[in-house]
Amino acid sequence: MMIAIMSVYLALLFGAVWFGLIRFNTFWKVSPIILLLLLNLALFIPMGWGAPQGRALLYRNAVAIVPDVAGEVMEVAVTANTPLKSGDVLFRIDPTPYEAQVKTLEAQLKLSSTRLAQMTQLFERDSGRGFDVEQRQSEVDQLKGQLQGAQWNLDKTVVRAPADGYVTNLALRKGARVANLPLSPAMAFIDTSDSRVVVEINQIDARYIEPGQEVEIAFKFVPGQIFGGKVESILQAVATGQAQVSGTAVAPKTIETVPFVVRVKLDNDAFAQKLPAGTTGTAAIYTEHVKVSHIIRRVLLRQVAILDYINPF
Repeated sequence: MMIAIMSVYLALLFGAVWFGLIRFNTFWKVSPIILLLLLNLALFIPMGWGAPQGRALLYRNAVAIVPDVAGEVMEVAVTANTPLKSGDVLFRIDPTPYEAQVKTLEAQLKLSSTRLAQMTQLFERDSGRGFDVEQRQSEVDQLKGQLQGAQWNLDKTVVRAPADGYVTNLALRKGARVANLPLSPAMAFIDTSDSRVVVEINQIDARYIEPGQEVEIAFKFVPGQIFGGKVESILQAVATGQAQVSGTAVAPKTIETVPFVVRVKLDNDAFAQKLPAGTTGTAAIYTEHVKVSHIIRRVLLRQVAILDYINPF
């Protein structure tokens, strides 16, 4: 953009001198240098914080699917990278041992309930002890709790999608044995119900960014197009500024100036859900300062969007 402005100015200056509108004196000879300094000091340098630009990344939450019960996989009901709705079946675990446990507890509960009814009748006729009724009632209550837990285990043999999304990198197959251990998930589920974009902004340019400000993004996945959004929040911490609990004194390390991260919500939710996780692009945030630079930044961003047709990086 700087080159374009200077080229237009030089063309106008050449035309004015050619047609004799101005005398080509010392002032006009050095005027390009003066204009270059003025543009940098008054427009292009302040544009860094008035309309900061940075790399953008669309991310989604990944859920490690760990079953609540262990057992042999009887069926894998999904295909990798196929859209799913919340509650859709992912896979089924052999329910036989859990059904047996439920039937056993149901039989015990039925017997205990019958004994409770008999003890209650005897007590009401002054032929039994209140202690026996209380004991039987306690057994019934315990069995009801155990049966509720066993039924919960049985229901959990059918593993369902926790939200809208899809399963990726699917390796689970029928006959495999899964365990309810957090360190051995059965599959990875990508949640598409909530899509967010993060933008890296240099610390020197992030001073005036606030929630609600307008954002424009050019994604590599859809070159030539600009998509709008709003600043949702500015993350208040980066890893280099995090103090971690340890049993040692502070260890000196190299201090680096890393970018701050700004979370952005796209205006078009339907489009955001269609974008693959990991989609990158270039984003511009328009603050309340140096508004004259917003026009320049919009033009520059559209140049980036057009160059995305040929620029893979």
